[in-house]
Amino acid sequence: MIICAGNNETFDFAQPMGVGLIETAMNLTRLCLFDKPEFLLFVGSAGSYGESKIFDIIESKTAANVELAFLSNDAYTPLDNVVSTNTEDKKDIVVNSSNYISTNKELTSKFLKLGIGIENMEFYSVLRIAQEFDIPAGGIFCVTNYTDANAHEDFLKNHNNAKELLTQHVKTRIKELIS
Repeated sequence: MIICAGNNETFDFAQPMGVGLIETAMNLTRLCLFDKPEFLLFVGSAGSYGESKIFDIIESKTAANVELAFLSNDAYTPLDNVVSTNTEDKKDIVVNSSNYISTNKELTSKFLKLGIGIENMEFYSVLRIAQEFDIPAGGIFCVTNYTDANAHEDFLKNHNNAKELLTQHVKTRIKELIS
């Protein structure tokens, strides 16, 4: 099953699950309880912490939930905040999830030192629910912006093109898998 966030980030081949960590967790849990999918593929946009470029397509099976306060030693968590469905030796770009969009370039560059490359609001919830229900899962993302002061404007400017690129990429990957 292919899923996406929702609102203005929908695709004709994907079922919307909600925006952010909470909506996604609630709706995906409900789906898994009543009609458990064989696999989950999340498709969405992402912000880059600096290494990935605008319109890069990134596939990952690893997500984190690291808040900005952690980067400045102003918070800690007793929870396991990284989840992966990656069973291969291939190194993933880790996707960070939060209910907030990052806009501080100096602070977010610290994510790169932790091995975290991009952010997407929903992916951690997707992988955590997939893990709970023992469902293979992954994500495909297109970078729309950098995590800087222009994040929102760049997202708006690049979003439609990113959705087209994601649509082309997903349809190509599906054809490859069927062949």
